[in-house]
Amino acid sequence: MSKVREPQKVWDAAPVMEGAGVRLSRAFGHAQAPELDPFLLLDDIHSRNPEDYTAGFPWHPHRGIETVTYVLHGDVEHGDSIGNRGSIGDGDVQWMTAGSGIVHQEMPQPTRGDMRGLQLWVNLPASMKMMDPRYRDVKADTIPLITENGTRVRVIAGNYGGRSGPMKDLVQNPGYLDVTLSPGTRFGHNFEHDHTVFAYTLEGTGIFSPASETSVFEEQVVLYGPGDRVEITSGEKGLRFFLISGQPVGEPVAWRGPIVMNTEEELYEAFREYRDGTFIKVGEHP
Repeated sequence: MSKVREPQKVWDAAPVMEGAGVRLSRAFGHAQAPELDPFLLLDDIHSRNPEDYTAGFPWHPHRGIETVTYVLHGDVEHGDSIGNRGSIGDGDVQWMTAGSGIVHQEMPQPTRGDMRGLQLWVNLPASMKMMDPRYRDVKADTIPLITENGTRVRVIAGNYGGRSGPMKDLVQNPGYLDVTLSPGTRFGHNFEHDHTVFAYTLEGTGIFSPASETSVFEEQVVLYGPGDRVEITSGEKGLRFFLISGQPVGEPVAWRGPIVMNTEEELYEAFREYRDGTFIKVGEHP
């Protein structure tokens, strides 16, 4: 019989300032990352005030990770050192593998309504940290949407209900589901036993274990313990959350700013190369 996973920890996202002056909620980062392997960071921009986000994230480097940007509402213009330029909007996803090194910028655009976007960082194993960088732009209409019995699931990566997300050949075999439940709806999903699993709540409330009576609220992280399955029930106002999983890397992490390697020596080398102009191995500095 499968074992239902139980929440190990629940915590609130914390307000931080990033980029050139972007106000956002950090669901997790340095302090929590050792428990969330292979995931390093999850940031949530959510505002109706353009002054909170239009300073954006000007040109900056990455190495050794993948970044996953998901725009719920609004527009984000982007560009990078391997020649990609464009904009992602409502429901679009940008999955970027920094690999050996990429320089890029992400600039949220002003909107009269609600701007909301999330960025997830996924660590790469040592054997893949210096792979060629790659960029994939996933439009909203290519992401499978499954609706049944009060449940709406967008399958960004991994599998649900017999459908696969459009992201293929991902290094840590991640699953990334955007789940919306009507009030009082029960949701269940199976996972690889050894994968890290967490949920991040966007709207509403819910109970994230059949053995619990404690509700989880907006902008909270639920980190699950071991097992094969999660079961979640929405509250009286419904619930929207991300359910994310991945295979742990299980290696040392040396992390400073936008660069994540395995050793301090590799970090030093990466920053030295950036100063010397030899950081980019594929493409050109923009």
